[in-house]
Amino acid sequence: MFTDIDGLSRRAFLERLSAAGGTALLMTGMSALGFGIASAAVAPPVMSGGKGKKVIVLGTGVAGLTSAYELTNAGYDVTVLEARDRVGGRSWTAKKGTKLTELGGEAEVCDFEEGQYINPGPWRIPYFHRGYLHYAKKFGVPLELLNNDNDRSYINYEKGTGPLAGKPIRKVEVAADMRGYAAEMLAKQVKQGALDAQFTAGDKELFLDYLKSEGYLEGADLKYLGAEGRSPLVNPGAGLDPGPGVESKPYAMTDILHSNTWKVLRSISNLDQQRTMFQPVGGMHELPKGFVRNMKPIIKLQHVVEKISQTPGSITVAYTDEKGAKGSITADFCVCTIPLSVLRTIEIDASPKFKEAIGGVSYALVGKIGIQMKSRFWEDNHQIYGGHIYVDDPLISTISLPSTGWLGQKGVVLGFYPHGAAAARLSGMSLADRKAYALAAGKKVFPEYADSAEGSFSMFWHRTPFNMGGWAEWTEESRAKYYPTLLEPEGRLYLAGEHLSYLTGWQEGGIESAWQQIAKLHTRAMAA
Repeated sequence: MFTDIDGLSRRAFLERLSAAGGTALLMTGMSALGFGIASAAVAPPVMSGGKGKKVIVLGTGVAGLTSAYELTNAGYDVTVLEARDRVGGRSWTAKKGTKLTELGGEAEVCDFEEGQYINPGPWRIPYFHRGYLHYAKKFGVPLELLNNDNDRSYINYEKGTGPLAGKPIRKVEVAADMRGYAAEMLAKQVKQGALDAQFTAGDKELFLDYLKSEGYLEGADLKYLGAEGRSPLVNPGAGLDPGPGVESKPYAMTDILHSNTWKVLRSISNLDQQRTMFQPVGGMHELPKGFVRNMKPIIKLQHVVEKISQTPGSITVAYTDEKGAKGSITADFCVCTIPLSVLRTIEIDASPKFKEAIGGVSYALVGKIGIQMKSRFWEDNHQIYGGHIYVDDPLISTISLPSTGWLGQKGVVLGFYPHGAAAARLSGMSLADRKAYALAAGKKVFPEYADSAEGSFSMFWHRTPFNMGGWAEWTEESRAKYYPTLLEPEGRLYLAGEHLSYLTGWQEGGIESAWQQIAKLHTRAMAA
């Protein structure tokens, strides 16, 4: 449990911080006490001497696998229980033969061809997720670059107005024109002296030079007339005559504004959505497979946890196995990585406050569909290699093109990735209707879309057994009220997973959470 600080438990201390200064003061206090609220860890804790101590790990997502791997290496006797017939949790790849029956849904078998796949859960890895990269390197899991943003991709926004609404246009055209017009207007203001108070004479000229470069401004009046590489009508090639109208003409700024297409633009990407990211070669299940190849603990699949009970000296997990038989296992400690959305349905020997905290966070409604295409028309006919197609239909949200299999014959397109109410609505459709909706939306961008479609696989995490949600969705209030409670052990029960991090929805959150929790467990075990 919490250690004391001058007679006041850390739990009570943090509660008083929250009451006095809100979440900001609470987070400061958490950092001071070493909880860690950012992605700062770069390696697992150094541990040894666990021989003779038994640990049960619940779940084989990356948090569970990380816990089992590191505790075993530290000498602990580890047994892993997994409810599914596979390892990996949400770090999963759907490929030929993959089976799923959603809660209350139809039985589905993935009908992709060999070598084709979709990652229904996590699918991108930022450069600063050092924990994931640590294990990928350690286990020899090859990574490849993922094109997370592509200027050649299309924007098709139907909810705007004007001549550009409902018309697929290249992102590069919108980006060039908006930045060009903005640079032009700002340059004119600078020349007219509007910013003289902010600049010395030399600074003013340097800033104008920047605006000329950024906005491709021309002439003495610094006017935007178009940009090199915006989207040429005729590409350069052999011969003497490049053809008429080589460069495309800019759209009117007002047309871009009223079409809403400008909303996809960012001067730089968000921290967790860089333009170029990583993905494991062959699918997201490759890292869980790497853990299993290098692990000694017993992993018992299709063991569904029914109850967690404990005494002052031990903890027991009761389960039902794949044959329907009841059983149990007792150990010194338990690391539970079961999502809170599922854990709240399991009988646990814990305090009312701890149980309340387990139920204090909601989980994301989210799903995906992968559609196998018989030709890579987006490459062959549209010269788009990876990246996303931007639409404003919330039931679609994202259409993404694969960053693998370049120049091949076939590929799997991510046909939708809705969240929240849109995901709830789409998840209520039949498998056939989901696919039909995705194809109709894609055809508005690519004429070849529906005719090229072959197999498909769709799923929604909030309807998936043993998940019941995509990831934890903490609010500021629930973080302050419940998060500190769940970070500390309840008796001999330790929780870990993406839900106990500030990287919810990312595998890194699960890995770093596991590092933090097993380090606490080890410190306690060695002191005992």
